[in-house]
Amino acid sequence: MRILAVGAHPDDLEFLCAGTLAKYSKEGHKIFMAHLCNGDMGGRNIKPEELAKIRDKESKAAAKLVGAEALGPIAGDLDLYPTKEMRIRVVDIIRHSKPNLIFTHSPNDYMPDHVITSQLVFDAVFTATLPLYKTKYKVHEPIVPVFYLDTMAGIGFEPTDYVDITDFINIKKKMLLCHKSQYKWLKGHHNAEVTNFLEIMAKFRGLQCGVLYAEAFRRLNVWGRIKEVSQSLFRLP
Repeated sequence: MRILAVGAHPDDLEFLCAGTLAKYSKEGHKIFMAHLCNGDMGGRNIKPEELAKIRDKESKAAAKLVGAEALGPIAGDLDLYPTKEMRIRVVDIIRHSKPNLIFTHSPNDYMPDHVITSQLVFDAVFTATLPLYKTKYKVHEPIVPVFYLDTMAGIGFEPTDYVDITDFINIKKKMLLCHKSQYKWLKGHHNAEVTNFLEIMAKFRGLQCGVLYAEAFRRLNVWGRIKEVSQSLFRLP
């Protein structure tokens, strides 16, 4: 199976689904980790162009830990918009990776890049199936199930599915810690210590489904996308 996870910024997937991606990878599935924004606004005392290069290296280092292919970015931070041009770029991410399953942000998350990423993926995932919609890559016709990632801090999010990541919490932390440029920034600007935040969220979702650590997801329940997913990976509430 081929799994595509699409986040807004270089560290979003590490916060929200790295344990699940590590679990899929161990089971032999092919993983793609895409971030649509380059992370160039995630700092204070560094030039945006330099920060974007740093964050690109950090994202590739994190992806490498689970053998994932890193994709993106297509825009700068807060320069992501639901335009035709950016939809085409996301269509080509989907057509390149040819996924059987897609993860992306919840449409009600806390900041614009997350919300627009969700919208772009929703728009592109159908568009990518159309043979007459020509782009750089060949059409990917299967109608792929989409699962929304937890919101940051879980606010306003009602999961439909959980993944037990108890055996993968350490690799999840290692992946997040690849993003060294973000330690001070997140603690100062967001009042969040990265590994503490990650562990609290994983314990919270684990408590809900009866395991030590878990990640939570919500199925996109629309016609054509409601398909059976391997229960060896998903633990129902």
